[in-house]
Amino acid sequence: MNRADIQYLSIVKEVLEHGYYDGNRTGMPTYKLPHKIMQFDLEKEFPILTSKFVGFKTAVKEMLWIYRDQSNSVLKLQEENVHIWDEWMKEDGTIGTSYGWVVKEYNQVDQLIHSLKNNPQDRRMIMSLWQIPHLEGGSLYPCAFMTMWDVTDGRLNCMLVQRSGDLPLGVPFNMTQYAVLVHLIAQVTGLRPGLFTHVINNAHIYENQVEGMKEQLSRGEAPEAPKLWINPEVKDFYEFTIEDIKLIDYNHLGKIAMEVSV
Repeated sequence: MNRADIQYLSIVKEVLEHGYYDGNRTGMPTYKLPHKIMQFDLEKEFPILTSKFVGFKTAVKEMLWIYRDQSNSVLKLQEENVHIWDEWMKEDGTIGTSYGWVVKEYNQVDQLIHSLKNNPQDRRMIMSLWQIPHLEGGSLYPCAFMTMWDVTDGRLNCMLVQRSGDLPLGVPFNMTQYAVLVHLIAQVTGLRPGLFTHVINNAHIYENQVEGMKEQLSRGEAPEAPKLWINPEVKDFYEFTIEDIKLIDYNHLGKIAMEVSV
């Protein structure tokens, strides 16, 4: 079993066995635990679950929409057959002042890349989607909202902080897409991918997802992790396309249908 499944399923099991049960804004109660952490060495293994299918291309398209396109347009995602933001779309076809809009507003990607190239020992390399003046203008407060970056011995390390983590649906996407982001940023700054640490403040499983999680835990040993391929010719972050980012030998144990709570 790959390291992603080992760490992820350990958290799932802990939440199901010891999670605190209570209500929340969605109306669907959850079992939750605070402060769950996973860590991966991206030079050794790419973190994507194989105990169930994860929509890699959809996850990467969303990440590129946020950080490359710096867009808030749900219509733009729909053109790429990505519908994960449909439930939060405003009348103008956007999610308002959230996610990619905030990245663009504060020029966060360019500032990060500039620091990594020119002052890699800077201890202030942070991208934050949690900008208080703009929270109410967005359709949803950002969940995976902050990345903190570090360079040690030529390796690019990243810590992702997530305020709220839907373990069955959101977290598998987030761990994969941000691992890809580290690889992309490393390539365009001449660094090697290093540690990716994923911190989840509120790791939860909705009540209507419990049976799906139990099914995933009951499955046999998950296949080994696939390899990530990134087109080595791309040196400008904004030139990456979905065709430049691929998984090689992604074997998995199949899909598990679960509901999203809005």
